[in-house]
Amino acid sequence: MNTVEITKLSIIVPFLAAFVLLYWSIYAQLFNEVWVTDEQAHGPIVFAIVIFLFWSNWKSLDPNDSTSSSKVMGYLCMLMSAFLYIIGKSQSLLEFAVLSQFFLLFGFFLAFFGYSSVKRLWFPILFLLFLVPIPGAVLAMITLPLKIAVSYVSENILHFFDYPIARTGVILQIGYYKLLVADACAGVHTIISLEAMGLLYLYLIKSTSALRNITLAILIVPIAFIANVIRVIVLVLITFHYGDEAGQGFLHDFAGFVLFFVALVFIIFTDTFLRWLSKKMKKSEGQNENV
Repeated sequence: MNTVEITKLSIIVPFLAAFVLLYWSIYAQLFNEVWVTDEQAHGPIVFAIVIFLFWSNWKSLDPNDSTSSSKVMGYLCMLMSAFLYIIGKSQSLLEFAVLSQFFLLFGFFLAFFGYSSVKRLWFPILFLLFLVPIPGAVLAMITLPLKIAVSYVSENILHFFDYPIARTGVILQIGYYKLLVADACAGVHTIISLEAMGLLYLYLIKSTSALRNITLAILIVPIAFIANVIRVIVLVLITFHYGDEAGQGFLHDFAGFVLFFVALVFIIFTDTFLRWLSKKMKKSEGQNENV
């Protein structure tokens, strides 16, 4: 083990011990209260990905890259982290406490490993923002319009195919059965999860096109919405043809699981199309310049 590795360990190990001591109770609350809900079930996956990304960038860190200016900026960020942490803990604002780790990690790597380390670790640090719980009031404000929209589109599609369906708010009635479009079917969890996976996909393939990245990030929202409409339609049809027990049993959760991965594959196909379109446009521009 060389001197650089020993220095890194002497910096990282005490920091990790302090981090665990500070955030142990916060992560326990996340695991037991927040991540067990349908809307924020993406938390453990994001957490595991963040740990993996930090671990995979371990060798690229060098304490010698730290400068006086990076130290000053880093300490200021950690001061902001301490402020958010104290507010979060004292006022029982979990969102503030979780957000504080973003500034803590940003400041720590900036202070002890310099600007170059932050350039390498910018994605896993920013990815931590997906761990910040969405306040209940915000979730309610987003969920209700989405449930109404999903119900409305599902009703009209099934009505187009001559199914005996009617809608009252977010309640769909087909034949003898009434189905409530629950919060899980509204798509908030799907949108957040797919947004996280889409950004991870762009990071892993090292996409450098800002237009392509922004376009795909925006398109993830309608893709997630369409996936949830398909999920509701599938469950309504299962209930109509095979009964309420079939629609609310194992197939209910399985349909959500399958459609999430279908949406993820569709995101990759969408990105492939955007890449092809970008190359075609560049080729067209090159031919115009030659003319």
